[in-house]
Amino acid sequence: MNRDKSKIKRIFLSPPHMSGEEMRFVEEAFESNYIAPLGPQVDAFEREFAEYVRIPYAVALSSGTAAMHLALRILGVVRGDEVIASTLTFIGSVTPVIFQGADLVFVDCDRTSWNMAPDLLQEALEDCKKRGKFPKAVIPTDLYGQCFDYERILEICEEYGVPVVADAAESLGAFYLTQRHSRKGAKAQSENNNKNSFHAGRGAKAAVFSFNGNKIITTSGGGMLASDDKEFIDYARNLSQQAREPFPHYEHTEIGYNYRMSNILAAIGRGQLKVLDERVKRKREIFDYYQNALGGISGIEFMPEPEWSRSNRWLTVILITPEEFGADREVVRLALEAENIESRPVWKPMHMQPVFNPQIASRKGAKAQNNIEKKTYPCRVVGGSVAENLFKRGLCLPSGTAMTDDDLDRVVETILNCRFL
Repeated sequence: MNRDKSKIKRIFLSPPHMSGEEMRFVEEAFESNYIAPLGPQVDAFEREFAEYVRIPYAVALSSGTAAMHLALRILGVVRGDEVIASTLTFIGSVTPVIFQGADLVFVDCDRTSWNMAPDLLQEALEDCKKRGKFPKAVIPTDLYGQCFDYERILEICEEYGVPVVADAAESLGAFYLTQRHSRKGAKAQSENNNKNSFHAGRGAKAAVFSFNGNKIITTSGGGMLASDDKEFIDYARNLSQQAREPFPHYEHTEIGYNYRMSNILAAIGRGQLKVLDERVKRKREIFDYYQNALGGISGIEFMPEPEWSRSNRWLTVILITPEEFGADREVVRLALEAENIESRPVWKPMHMQPVFNPQIASRKGAKAQNNIEKKTYPCRVVGGSVAENLFKRGLCLPSGTAMTDDDLDRVVETILNCRFL
């Protein structure tokens, strides 16, 4: 094909999709003159969000990373501590560990769900037990909207007395199925009412959500921290507002942050939340469309959905085996880009990132050309080969909920044409 990209419509990976409800709440925010952080829209968004996910307490924040940072701060993570995290994840899931001065232990994923492997987590915790030093927290990621194995991971962590902070940034609208033999019981879009399932993030000490511009619903930028523990969320709310004490003047007994969500962004979030079930439905339809078109092609596999998960299918992800398909992941990605179609490799595992180095024992790194030292941070890794293989072969396909069948056909056609390159 190789047409002039400027003359054909750009298909983005996961662009925002407005519902039409957002402006009503934004206008209410303007009429109330609450523009800066805090206000009635923030209060309402927190309440409505908590009702949807069935986690009783929530605080709206400036980002998912801010939510993770507050969670780790409250759990007492400090320099010299360790935190266990998924290696196949976005870096915002783990940078707050570095903010707190602690060290990371990365755990590989399994092939069943592409999420943290429970057996490897148990192996890591057993090693911690032998060394006499347990991690301050475990951070499993719900990858691409797919629930990790909540029952097993929560049970393992409870055995060792380690709290779980669920990175549910990508999994709003996803559900964990507690009756694994019966997936039909989760067919309803709003599974909050299904006693045999619970929303992603629930059951952990705290759960982190994101409303970044590419998420299934967006506030353009923002996040939410949710927990069953009221004191935990009250403390997070105070820290997110510069830890101001209740005096008429500004009084501070500890250091806080400027992490609150603005009233305007919360208004957008309220409008988006109203169509979340519709967005999940469409994401799953898009996955099915791709799978029907490409599922029978030799050398192409799709991200599996294990028996315990009803994914929101935030992104449709495929694995390409070049020996069978005739082209590798990067050839396909570049062919899509040549047709003005955005796609993206699977997350590069954290233990492969240059900023983390399993080999070093100190925090010093090489100096950059501008003579500013770029630090590298020590880490340990348990496993790693599964995540490395998924990164090598995995490609995220355009999954925007406003995509038309013609858009999807363009993507499919371009991928199929790669077989003859």
